[in-house]
Formats: sequence, C-alpha cells, structure tokens
Amino acid sequence: MKTFLLISVLLGLALGGDVIELTDDSFKSEAARHDLMLVQFFTAWCGHCKKLAPEYEKAATVLKSNDPPVPLAKIDCAEKGIETCGDYGVSDFPSMKIFRNGKLSSEYQGARKADSIVSWMKKQAEPMAKKVDDVWSLQKILDSSHQPVVAGFFTKDGKEKENLVEAAPDLFTHYRVVYSLSEEVNEEFGYFDAVVLFRPAYLRNKYEGNEVEMSGAITKTNIEKFVGQNGMGLCGHMTPLNVDLFRKPLVVVYYEVDFLKNPAGTNYWRNRVMRVAQNYRDEGLTFAIAWKAQFEDVLGSLGISSQTEISVVAWQHGEKFKMEEAFSVTTLDTFVKKFLAGELKPYIKSEDVPEFNDGPCQGRFNSCHLFPQVVVGSTFNDIVKDDTKDVLIEFYAPWCGQCKAMEAKYTLLGEKLKDVEHVVIAKMDITANDAPVEYAVIGIPTIYWAPMGSKSAPKKYQGGREVNDFLEFIKRESTLPVDVGEKKKSTTDEFIIRMLVEDVLYGREKQI
Repeated sequence: MKTFLLISVLLGLALGGDVIELTDDSFKSEAARHDLMLVQFFTAWCGHCKKLAPEYEKAATVLKSNDPPVPLAKIDCAEKGIETCGDYGVSDFPSMKIFRNGKLSSEYQGARKADSIVSWMKKQAEPMAKKVDDVWSLQKILDSSHQPVVAGFFTKDGKEKENLVEAAPDLFTHYRVVYSLSEEVNEEFGYFDAVVLFRPAYLRNKYEGNEVEMSGAITKTNIEKFVGQNGMGLCGHMTPLNVDLFRKPLVVVYYEVDFLKNPAGTNYWRNRVMRVAQNYRDEGLTFAIAWKAQFEDVLGSLGISSQTEISVVAWQHGEKFKMEEAFSVTTLDTFVKKFLAGELKPYIKSEDVPEFNDGPCQGRFNSCHLFPQVVVGSTFNDIVKDDTKDVLIEFYAPWCGQCKAMEAKYTLLGEKLKDVEHVVIAKMDITANDAPVEYAVIGIPTIYWAPMGSKSAPKKYQGGREVNDFLEFIKRESTLPVDVGEKKKSTTDEFIIRMLVEDVLYGREKQI
C-alpha cells in the first residue's frame, strides 16, 4: 500500500506539477520573470477547459525541458484571477495568450493539443529576427518557408537594423524575419539598406512579382504598415490561423485548396481568381482562397452546402455577400463590380418569423411568444431599429444556463411593460440569427438598449438581472416617461405568466 501511494504521489507530481498556477497577486511578477510564457485563462466550469487540461499539462512537461525552457501557466478567471482576466478582456474560455517579459505579445492560435502547443511555443522561442551570413543560407530560407519572408539588407549594424528587430515580435507569428550585414549577400540580391518582402515559393505566380521592396524610411511603424499592405499578395491563402491578416473589404473563394496533394488543381482555380483580382489592384480590395473543409462552420452559417464545389463570399463592415451564380472568371468579375458599387444585398442568417409574436397567447406554448417579443435576423431592422420605439434586446443561446435562469424574470418584465407603447422588450437567439455589427455579442447573454435616435449606437446593459433592476434602468433611460401602473391583472393573465415561469423552471411543454 505504501509503495502504491508513493507511486501515485510521484505520478501526480510528474503529470500535474509543471503548469504554473497564477493569481491576481502573482501574475505581474511571475510573467515579468520570463522572457517567454504561455498563459491559459480558464474557469473550472468550462467544458473546453477541462478537455484542454491534460494536453496543457503534457505540453508543459515537454517545454520545461526545452532549450531554453518555456513555462506554461494558467489563471482561474472565476476565482483568484478575476481582476487579471478583466484587465486582458478575456470573455471566451479557454483563452491562451503569449507574454514576453511580462507584456502581452500575441494570441496563441494553434490547436488545443499537446504537440501543437509544443510546436507553436518552440517556434516562439526561436530568435524572432534571424541573422544570415551567406547567400546559401538566405536562399534556403526563401525556398523552404511556407510563410512570407521579411528580409533586411543592411550595410552596417545601425538603427535601421534595430528597427527591423523591434518590429519582429509583431510579425513573427505569420512571417519569417531575417537580416543580413553581409556585403556578399547584399550584392547577390541587389539590395542595400532595404527591407524586402519575399513571397513563399508555393504562392509565386505570373500576376505579381515574387518580391516587393519597401519604400520610405526604415522605421518600425513603416515596416509593419508595409508588411500589412503587401504580406498576403494579390490573392493570399487564408487558413483559420491567419484570418486576421486579410483586410476588408475582402473576397474569399472557397474550394478544395490543397497545395501539397493537388498543387495543379489548386493553382488552376487560384489563377482564375487572380485574373479578376489584378483588375482591382487600386480599389483597396483583398482577395483570398481558402480550403472549404477548414471553414465548414462559416459556410454553413451562410447556408452554403459542403457539397458546393466553389463558393464565393464577400465581407465588408460586418456584412456578408454570397455569389449565387456558378463560378467563372466572368461571374466573379461581375460579382466584384456589384459588390464595390453597393448593388448586392447582404446575406442575413435568420430563423423563420414566429407565427405568434405578441398579443394574447394562442396555440402551443412554445410557439406563443407572449413577452418578450422574439426577433429573428430578417425582422431585426423592423423591430429593434424601429425609431419610434425604445428597445431592450437580449441576445441569448439555447444552451446558456444564465439565459435560462433569467428567462422567467425577463418574461415578467415584458408583461409589466406591455401597455407602454414606446418600449419593446425583445430577445434573439444569436446562434441562429445574424445581428448588425454594432450589436456585437461578446458573451452570452448580451443585452443592449436601443433608444429612439440611437439605433446605430446602442448602449450595452451592464446592470442587475432582477425585474426591478431592468425597470429602474428603463425608467431612467427611456426617451419618453414610463409609467408602470400596479393595476390588477386578469385571472387569465396571472395563469399564463405563472405557467410560463413553471415551464422555464421545469422544462415542461404545455397546451394553452
């Protein structure tokens, strides 16, 4: 028995002791002690966090032995790390962030598996700006890199080189950054005191040059701006890890993109996209191709079947536009022209409009939306953006426990305000409907107050979730006076509200 207990303790130390546990009190000092550290922001009740935990522990053990060691840490956003999580705006769990010398460097964007975490962090531990001393070394990097290469060619070890080195941490995740002080290298490539962006070999094409030289002074700001404008080229390869690099307005063509197994087929369609893209170089429009299997959720939310061979979607100002026609150079060019001219109708994901949305209860209870008023994507503008009404709208999800806990109270709020004509209490399932970009939903539930005259700048509700909390807020913020009388409700009204509360609490479905 003693032997068994000893083995259990040792296993516990080996498997569970390599992740540093942080608190609000220790976070800053511990993060500042390390040149590089990965921090997981989690909560004990988060299912994805529980699934990540053993993978994170495995990665921590491996990276502890790396040269140099890379520490992995975690902080509980619901217990001893509430303040720190708030400081970094953490709302989704788990979130993983990379810190360098105590300062936030970048978001972890890899998979939540031990080998992916190890691979990602080992790369982060490499020199962010690599010095190359000969032509062969630089050419090898240019030929093998799957990322664009930002190269500095300098005649002296001075301020311009330092500016590139300072820019490297912001570029490092998606670009290789190298520099040379070698006269031989400079002469071979024909650049002197210059910063040049080289496209990865697999994306080189006949429609644009393989390299772009930066113009203007070599400052950190100019380097970052130059790379941001040129990094993805005429038609870049979008993946889930580099989505944020593609500036909007953006046109994405989704198909079977596989440069490894089918480079000919992949480039066949990419070349046709670039035939169109080259005509819009000066329009501020970005083009990309993407493997549709990696974006199934995105395409599914747009009503696009996974069986569709080629799909085209344009993105701008939070709106999405689908190309309905079959793909060809001609149809793509026509689509782009209409997109830029503002002639396309945005796609809005929407449930069907509820059969009963206000007034007395009729039919089945689950189909009877007495209070609050149910909003779907196609009715959002008609209900929420009605400028004759002040609207309180809750964005919820069917699986959200907090939403379920609040539902009966929110329903009673609607009942109390049913006779106030200029106030609407509404709700929308954000998992099944699109909301305008100004109604951004970060956490669930999210509640907005959209008064008359401020429909494009709604106010996020931050108050309590009791009926009286909502009432006091509405009385204070309402455009017109709100009089909530205490008149006696009818027996039928009382019965309906009571039954609704019971349905919410006990999950029952009734006929009324």
